Amino acid sequence: MVCLVARTGRHLQRYNSGRRLVVGCIPYRYKNGNNGGTVDELEVLVINSKKRQTMMFPKGGWDLDESVEEAACRESLEEAGVLGNVESQLGTWLFKSNSRELYHEGLMFPLLVTEQLDQWPEKSMRSREWMTVAKAREVCKQQWMNEALEIFVDRLNLVEEKDVQSIDIN
Repeated sequence: MVCLVARTGRHLQRYNSGRRLVVGCIPYRYKNGNNGGTVDELEVLVINSKKRQTMMFPKGGWDLDESVEEAACRESLEEAGVLGNVESQLGTWLFKSNSRELYHEGLMFPLLVTEQLDQWPEKSMRSREWMTVAKAREVCKQQWMNEALEIFVDRLNLVEEKDVQSIDIN
């Protein structure tokens, strides 16, 4: 059973040195539908911002009553309507809030999507779109998210290179 109500409020939010901790995911899949795809077959899911006409990856506050992985999964479900497997952290970034003169600390993770829901908590406020990495680079205007995307793609390329090397050796 999936909860169709998004969490609201900031009374449970985590902070570090006065900076709100934000957790996000890069939801991804392979066009051919299997996990053995190549980077060329990679698609990532972006959503629109509620306040601006920009596209980004799902992200939001990390609450005191959840692990960082649980927060990443929750944000992907609430904002993008996808479920999946959270993979190892891509990094941590400091970024300025769009609405205030505050800085946040953002942690990003890849999320291998296993299920895409027809209904999700923020469906009425957000649209979602699967696209190539190249297109996501163009539409995502948040530098820290683009840096996370590059780290993710580099990580996948390294895995592919290792796989090719192990095939060549045998």
